[in-house]
Amino acid sequence: MATQVSFSMQKSPQKSIKRKGKAALAGDVKDLALAEKGRSRIEWAARSMPVLEQIKARFGKQRPLEGLRLAACLHVTTETANLALTLQAGGAEVALCASNPLSTQDDVAAALVEAGIPTYAIKGEDQTTYYRHIGAILGTRPHLTMDDGADVVSVLHKERRELLAGVLGGTEETTTGVVRLRAMAEQGVLAYPIIAVNDALTKHLFDNRYGTGQSTIDGIVRATNRLLAGSTFVVAGYGWCGRGIAMRAKGMGANVVVTEIDPLRALEALLDGFRVMPMSEAAPLGDFFCTVTGNTDVIREEHFKRMKDGAIVCNSGHFNVELDLRALGAVAKSRREVRDFVEEFTLKNGRRIVVLAEGRLVNLSAAEGHPSSVMDMSFANQALSAEHMAKNHRSLEKKVYAVPQAIDREIARLKLESQGARIDKLTPNQKRYLASWQEGT
Repeated sequence: MATQVSFSMQKSPQKSIKRKGKAALAGDVKDLALAEKGRSRIEWAARSMPVLEQIKARFGKQRPLEGLRLAACLHVTTETANLALTLQAGGAEVALCASNPLSTQDDVAAALVEAGIPTYAIKGEDQTTYYRHIGAILGTRPHLTMDDGADVVSVLHKERRELLAGVLGGTEETTTGVVRLRAMAEQGVLAYPIIAVNDALTKHLFDNRYGTGQSTIDGIVRATNRLLAGSTFVVAGYGWCGRGIAMRAKGMGANVVVTEIDPLRALEALLDGFRVMPMSEAAPLGDFFCTVTGNTDVIREEHFKRMKDGAIVCNSGHFNVELDLRALGAVAKSRREVRDFVEEFTLKNGRRIVVLAEGRLVNLSAAEGHPSSVMDMSFANQALSAEHMAKNHRSLEKKVYAVPQAIDREIARLKLESQGARIDKLTPNQKRYLASWQEGT
């Protein structure tokens, strides 16, 4: 049974987990007894995060975030734990909650609470608890926010505006959040500057493509234990996440179909060797469907009705709105859970549609999320962007900023170095050639 604390979202005071004979700890987690297991898993992940470990060592000496309160709404995984410990080493007072109700690793949450980082996250929490947990981290009156999907920023601007004056800046981890934040900035309602970590090259080229690609296939296989080889695998959306999933599904022997709304991305998918068609045409063909668009109602009632018996549907975009599950429920005569994270809907025509992880992020709900080696770069960007914001917030406008190129390139350099790879340097003559417009044949 979860260790629960209750409080009003509007007041949002931090509460304590009471322990016999020991000082109370702030947080709301499933079971503190899981902490030892969580610590071991956090240490295991750290072994594949050498760039973040270097930043943590420097932060411990320089303390660039000293005295700053930081509210983070991220997937509570082993990799996130190492980020939180890095920020803590830099002097920040970190409070953490989950950015998805099904993505929390309960042993990791317990370990973080025992490490002195107030953590509000329970795998499977309902929507009320989810927003109550956001209220808890906002109760610290943060100077910096760190989001994955922009829910903290949204709640701050809609319901906790009295806290906005104290916020210096923030960062955003994922594509969906950046889209929301840019909309806020364009409408002139964004109240503080935010760095779009997702747009760093060392984030989306690797995290979104290789991380989402591998972890999504991992989640599907763990949940279903079905063979991908020889199947038809439909990927909705050919951004960096879609590219990664299509690449990995193809590598597992699937015949990949891509659906898109953007002609340039559709053309790229076609030239990458995939079939491209509308979802209405893909629906009766697919054995597996995975959405990664960041949009709503990508797979709708008319698509569900055309799918073959046993079609497996999932989502790896940030929010579960990509699948119209209300419509599916309305046209189903029955539904049942057949395995963990596997729900079967039987339609009135007798065909069965299988939905994984309630339509939420299948890679985090049914598996463990991205491998730590790729999150090393993503969270190095988060840590260094938080440091940059702490130092430079006074000179920044209330808009969405790119990660400074110097940070992006330094992370790439450190990652290459950690992999034992070396690259060439320009010679003086090459530098002169590139700087000149007069050079020819």
